Amino acid sequence: MSAQDDFPNLLNDCVHCGFCLPTCPTYVLWGEEMDSPRGRIHLMQQHVEGEPLSGPMVEHFDRCLGCMACVTSCPSGVQYDRLIEMTRADVEREHPRSLKERAIREMVFQLFPYKRRLRALRGPLRAYQKSGLERLVRLSGVLERISPSIAAMERLAPPLGKAPNLPERVAARGERRATVGMLTGCVQSEFFPDVNSATARVLALEGCDVVIPRNQGCCGALSMHSGREDEARAFARRTVETFEAVDVIVVNSAGCGSAMKEYRALLADDPDWAGRAEALSAKTRDLAEYLVELGPRATRRPLPVTVAYHDACHLAHAQGVRSQPRELLAAIPGLTVREIAEPDICCGSAGTYNLFQPEAAGELGDRKAVNVDATEAELLVAANPGCSMQIATALRRRGAGIAVAHTAQVLDASLRGIGRDALVARRS
Repeated sequence: MSAQDDFPNLLNDCVHCGFCLPTCPTYVLWGEEMDSPRGRIHLMQQHVEGEPLSGPMVEHFDRCLGCMACVTSCPSGVQYDRLIEMTRADVEREHPRSLKERAIREMVFQLFPYKRRLRALRGPLRAYQKSGLERLVRLSGVLERISPSIAAMERLAPPLGKAPNLPERVAARGERRATVGMLTGCVQSEFFPDVNSATARVLALEGCDVVIPRNQGCCGALSMHSGREDEARAFARRTVETFEAVDVIVVNSAGCGSAMKEYRALLADDPDWAGRAEALSAKTRDLAEYLVELGPRATRRPLPVTVAYHDACHLAHAQGVRSQPRELLAAIPGLTVREIAEPDICCGSAGTYNLFQPEAAGELGDRKAVNVDATEAELLVAANPGCSMQIATALRRRGAGIAVAHTAQVLDASLRGIGRDALVARRS
């Protein structure tokens, strides 16, 4: 049975109990039934029964972040993640969007999954940030008038420095314990290259030879979560080919890791690729997940800093990785971990959500920033580039002087003994 044939059965799993409601970010914001998981499932059922995809129906689907908090909270095991992805594929096939919507979407999907195009953007963006135009453009509101999505892209862009080049292989320090492949990602590699450098160093210090294929491309996460199935499958096949020779693939971006673990479902109907996709999904590990499985060897040096740990949705809900990052952070001498209120409510990043739904994303970002600020932590730790950009932007709006870093950067600072200042200087 194909995934599409199984759609009605997946819909029938929902008993409309309402346990999902308090965990759904859009329902929490607006209290609108059709902007809850069970409401959207009701709309999906209407479509299955012959109702065309109308503009209002599609709007409710577009407003879903795909955060999967409802999947975690559902007592009936409803696979809402699969339902919304298949529904979005139907939307892309059947619903005619406006010219403006199509133009913005094509711009996003022709830019962000392509590292060379992002790299070409780095130079002009760095010059723009250093010139002082950034402040003037934001005060003028000109980008908001042109397109709220373009304004969101400009606002979310992190401060850019020089991008270090990673070699194709980083040798293990001391006795080699394992050989791992490392996904560098698209946005991660171009906007957060220091995270990749820190990841490679941490793995090497823990005894891993790190293989970093130069020809790797996009994993397909953004396309997969936006209903662009053919595009996602093409990216997935290339990623499978690239990493087939390694035994373990370590991923430091929650969205990418989630997508790669779902290749088994994405390519399940392709007899030439199903087995290969299954094998790749089985050997994909989030960085924190893998380091806990491997066990610590390198010496942790004191790092006297108070951190707030943010659960990225595609790490906590999609991959079930919650305790491992906290375990790694808690093992660092002198470091204190504080929990953030409403941890299961998405920050509003959600892949491309903060670009296509900037108003709702802004509300969620501000809500998250209030909760982060309330911890009185010096440093926010997140494991997804989208979350880092989203929350850092909201913290700036709030005037909160909290630095933002990846779990890998905190571990790197402790293992190398470079001190807290290297982290807390990264103010939002």
